[in-house]
Amino acid sequence: MKKILSPIGLVSCCLIFSAVHAQVKAQTRIVTGQVNNGEKPIAGATIAQQDTTQMTTTSSSGAFTLQIIGENPVLIIRHPEYNEQKILLDAKTNFTIALTEKVKSIEEVVLNAGYYNVKAKESTGSIAKVLAKDIENQPVNNVLSTIQGRIAGVSITQNSGTPGGGYDVQIRGRNSLRNLLNSMTDGNAPLYIIDGVPAATSLSSTLSAGALPLQSINPLNSINPNDIASIEVLKDADATAIYGSRGGNGVILVTTKKGKASPVRLTVNSNQSFSQVGSKLKMMNSAEYTAMRQQAYANVGTVSYPANAYDLNGAWDQTRYTDWQQELIGSTAVNTNVLASVSGGSEKNTFSVSAGYADQTSVFPGDQHYKTNTFSSHFDHRSADQRFNLGLSNNFTVTGNTTLNLDLTNKALGLSPTAPALYDNTGHLNWEKNTFNNPLAQLNARYMNRTKHLNQNLTSSYRIGHDFTVKLNAGFTLEHLDERSQIPNTIYNPAYGLTTDYSSSSQASSDAFSYLLEPQVTWVKKYGSSEWSLLSGITFQQSITQNSAINGYGFASNALLDNVASATTVTVSPSKENQYRYAAVFGRINYQYKNRYIANLTARRDGSSRFGPSHRFANFGALGAAWILSEEKFLKEVPWLSFAKLRGSYGRTGSDAIGDFQFTDTYSIGYNAYDGMPGLYPSRLYNPDFSWEQTDKTEAALEVSLFKERINLTAAWYRNRSSNQLVGTPLPATTGFTSILANLGATVENRGFEFELNTTPLKSKDWKWTASFNISLPQNKLLAFPGLEGSTYANRYVIGESIYAVKLLDYQGIDATGHYTFKDFNGDGKIVSPDDAQMVRTLGPQYFGGLQNTLSYHNFSLAFLLQFVKQEGWNYFHTMSTPGLMVNQPAELLNVWSPSNTGGIIMPYTPGNDAVTNALTEHLMNSTAAVSDASFLRLKNIQLNYRVPMHNTLVHDATVYLQGQNLWTWTKYFGLDPEFVTSGFLPPLKTLSLGFQLTF
Repeated sequence: MKKILSPIGLVSCCLIFSAVHAQVKAQTRIVTGQVNNGEKPIAGATIAQQDTTQMTTTSSSGAFTLQIIGENPVLIIRHPEYNEQKILLDAKTNFTIALTEKVKSIEEVVLNAGYYNVKAKESTGSIAKVLAKDIENQPVNNVLSTIQGRIAGVSITQNSGTPGGGYDVQIRGRNSLRNLLNSMTDGNAPLYIIDGVPAATSLSSTLSAGALPLQSINPLNSINPNDIASIEVLKDADATAIYGSRGGNGVILVTTKKGKASPVRLTVNSNQSFSQVGSKLKMMNSAEYTAMRQQAYANVGTVSYPANAYDLNGAWDQTRYTDWQQELIGSTAVNTNVLASVSGGSEKNTFSVSAGYADQTSVFPGDQHYKTNTFSSHFDHRSADQRFNLGLSNNFTVTGNTTLNLDLTNKALGLSPTAPALYDNTGHLNWEKNTFNNPLAQLNARYMNRTKHLNQNLTSSYRIGHDFTVKLNAGFTLEHLDERSQIPNTIYNPAYGLTTDYSSSSQASSDAFSYLLEPQVTWVKKYGSSEWSLLSGITFQQSITQNSAINGYGFASNALLDNVASATTVTVSPSKENQYRYAAVFGRINYQYKNRYIANLTARRDGSSRFGPSHRFANFGALGAAWILSEEKFLKEVPWLSFAKLRGSYGRTGSDAIGDFQFTDTYSIGYNAYDGMPGLYPSRLYNPDFSWEQTDKTEAALEVSLFKERINLTAAWYRNRSSNQLVGTPLPATTGFTSILANLGATVENRGFEFELNTTPLKSKDWKWTASFNISLPQNKLLAFPGLEGSTYANRYVIGESIYAVKLLDYQGIDATGHYTFKDFNGDGKIVSPDDAQMVRTLGPQYFGGLQNTLSYHNFSLAFLLQFVKQEGWNYFHTMSTPGLMVNQPAELLNVWSPSNTGGIIMPYTPGNDAVTNALTEHLMNSTAAVSDASFLRLKNIQLNYRVPMHNTLVHDATVYLQGQNLWTWTKYFGLDPEFVTSGFLPPLKTLSLGFQLTF
């Protein structure tokens, strides 16, 4: 029986399989088509079959091919710049689909406010947004360089042209009187949030004093700019108060790119850039320099030149000329950047994974590299009923910086143009018979750092019913900094006879670990014309930092410098561990009536371990309101008015950025032993009574859109008043301490106006032109400072003036005897600082902003950004040496005073042995002559893109681009760079980059 049934069963199965296969085959077909906007093809549009996983995207010619299954299939066509379209397929297999372009109205722009998203139309706060299209492909290591000049109210200054350094970022001015050396712990630094997790800003460099200005490393160095989807900057109280004390100086939210519902795509982005110093000083040539030196000795009656005047006594060739700026900072730095990413997914699950590598050399001679390796990933899941969402993000970065231990910029400006050659005939460093300190000897010394950064974030949410959503935001940040400074004996002239016993090596490490837990609940309900949105949450944050250092002096061989323990003398610095605990409860109530009247209340109660038990908690909050005028009947029918809104806010934020354990008395380990045991000494006094700094913020703004949003204008007025300042209160030295940290009743005010204009002057079939302009007019003032005149701050601050102000001697010119003269304010017949330093000059910006234009024609697009700043700053006189020393000077100093040239700008030259001239030169360096116009207009960025038409299936999309950064600067500034604030270091570089982006 089995033998009979088996063939029957086999035949039956075959018949069933054939029938099913025939049915499926009948329900499966291939459709093709082309997507356009009625005029030109649309590349990158997603074609998906509804309720299936079938999906594809259009090529650069707009073409697509898709296999569809089932009966009555529906195609969904999506593109971020066009309206979504659904098509019920008929029997046709070839389609031409025309999409309509989205009107990108303010109603559709969504802003990330940190704990919640809000439509730009409904926002009651000041939130600025920069998208990826303005960030990507720019030849920079830090994204902050890409947003300079793009956002009103945000001043960004790069500290150095050496890669891996820091930035000074001020959002609506400087609120705190504290200005610590390390900008990452500066009381004025903003809060950085990366994918919902605060960036660790507690790592500090201890060995880079000669390599990186202010020894600062910016936390955004760890992110590849091409991985960033958007940056939001929160400025006013309504936007920042929900962050409480952490948002007192503004908040910068960084959102990295995520996957989209589309077929899996591989994108490769690669570029090569070349950088040079953007500006140089015109220095004296050999003949001019020699004449200056000869005149200097003649002015003091010296006939026979001293033995150390090598440039005049015949030791050096006076006809020789070397452009030391070209030799020491004139090389071309090369930056290679490659980023590969894979992304895609379905309506339920999307992912994105990217890996990048960058290697930038230096404009200094030698072999220096700044290398960055990045890896980031995102995974997002949405349940079928769209109630549950889960997101995981990861950003891991390893950077390595190998550079000179000492920046050569000062050497490039100061070396005599007649100085000897760098190498002798045998190819070795030239010491010219012990008369020349060869600057290239510094190539033997090195500064190295290596950082590891890991940022991990998890967000999950679940909607309960129709109104409630519970959410958890959690993450951690792990950072490690290892740095080394090596100074071998080979940096010195061999004639000194210094052996490796004089070599030194130092090593330091810093670790920071921070975690964050933020459970939240949201309730949204609409009653008729009213809509309520409530948010409540709790924040738990803890960070631990550890620092250690070891120094070695004297080695048997320089080959052992990597091993500090092999030094003859080893000094171990005391290890430090700091703990910071932070907890908060926060909430938001948002109410809307008839979609035109909006009120937003935010509040936060913060707790910080940085204060004593009785002042550990503080309350912060803000109230914002908006009135959408264009929704009113008397304006709704105005044809040229697209949108109009009045908004305002008032609130209080604060700051606890004073470092850990500041309120308690602490002790440090002493280097001197007692009875064979190391001792302790007091390092801080106990003061549990100081409390939080407070900043009261007020803002009023008008937003208007005209002519179908072809013209968009935002005008804002703001005023921030910061009080309860945490500063060092002076103490008598007999107490063993010169100051104690305490609250001071000083009040700092920042007020000003901000204007932003976005326009679309031209929009046609072939052409599109968009232009944007922003300008900020800030004003900073010290309103109050109790006891200022009797404090050590009397020489620094003036009530009623800006805290950027400096008190200077009043330079009166050169008198008939050829001497600098200054106003004698106290009338005692002599010039003494600070008694006579009473002239006030403000070094902060008077106004700043940017102008951006983008012009598109078919597959070509051209964009450029002009950045401008109106300001006064320190000029060359502030750091110059006495003219006449064996130091080169700018050509402007050829205009020397004499009885026949009474319009000369400097005193007669002296070789440095005249006490009167030296004293007067020092006065000049701290006088009104040392401050001058430092305004500039800079072509900050220019980019030309061409989208290559592709007609094959391997390469889906291709773009080639040419980028320029800091290409031209127009200024009357007397110095290297008007933006540059740190003297003695390399200024920011100008860069030209060529690259391509391929999508497979």
